[in-house]
Amino acid sequence: MRVVVLGAGGLGSLLGGQLARTGVDVTLIARPAHAEVINNNGLTIQTTSGPLVSKDNLRAVTDAADAEGEFDYMILAVKSKDNESSLAGAESLKDRVETAFSIQNSVIKESVLIDWFGDASRVLGASTIEAGTLLEPGKINTFATSTVATYFGEMDGTISPRAQRITDAFNAADLPSKAVDCVEQVIWEKLVQIANAAGWSVSAMMGNSELTVPDGMGNRYGAEHYIALAYELLAVNRAMGYQAQSFYAPVSKLKEIEDCDDFDTNVQVIMKLGEQMLSAGIRARTSMHVDMLAGKKTEIDFILLPFIEKAAEFGVEVPTVKACYRIIKLLDDQL
Repeated sequence: MRVVVLGAGGLGSLLGGQLARTGVDVTLIARPAHAEVINNNGLTIQTTSGPLVSKDNLRAVTDAADAEGEFDYMILAVKSKDNESSLAGAESLKDRVETAFSIQNSVIKESVLIDWFGDASRVLGASTIEAGTLLEPGKINTFATSTVATYFGEMDGTISPRAQRITDAFNAADLPSKAVDCVEQVIWEKLVQIANAAGWSVSAMMGNSELTVPDGMGNRYGAEHYIALAYELLAVNRAMGYQAQSFYAPVSKLKEIEDCDDFDTNVQVIMKLGEQMLSAGIRARTSMHVDMLAGKKTEIDFILLPFIEKAAEFGVEVPTVKACYRIIKLLDDQL
């Protein structure tokens, strides 16, 4: 199997590096400093169990035109806001990639790839909550997330051989995955989870640069804000015909939250999750929180705005979602 990763930052490098460790031929398209270290010394993946080094079967380039040969899969891993420029720069790959999928936090990512190819049959549905953070050139950090962290499936609701093949490759690479016949539902539920975490973390914790997700969840006021936001996002999800399944359990508590009518009980669930993360030494931030702290523009229009638009379509009241959106847009506009 040959795989090319367009946008090898933290997450793209994690997936590519882990696949390479199992013998998959991987080409990372990365920034110059990152690519140089990888080609000279390999990619260091810092895990909770210690560092891993991926070097064999792994090559990094800085331009898509330098990715040699044909590829079974292309992983689109750039920020959604960079799609247009990144795909324009990857024209040389278009006729050399058999199947592409995106691991971005949006519900338009498949349509973006379909428009780029001009062929829906070459795009596979995918959703992941794997976490990878670029610490420095050639070095990334990751931590375990969910029992199943990545899902693949066709957008027509079937499980194809190509979906099963990449699922098997991910599982062999210690990237727990599953092929499903409901990948569109998974994509929307992932966005509920991402929108919940991202909108909550930035709106609640930007005033203190030391705070991380477990700090906010472990605090009662933080947990109350988290649940208030979750209720509204889940209401929109239900209006679209979906019931929360907690595809990303145990990190995801969406089904548990939706099945419980008591606000205080749900607050306790989130506080307990925060305490468990702290006990496990997990000091994570959402990617949006990381971007904001770094003074970078966020992907808020790809993450919260779809729920505001769907809420208007279905007549669902989402005052907390709108408040979070306004706060983050205000901060964004100052960058």
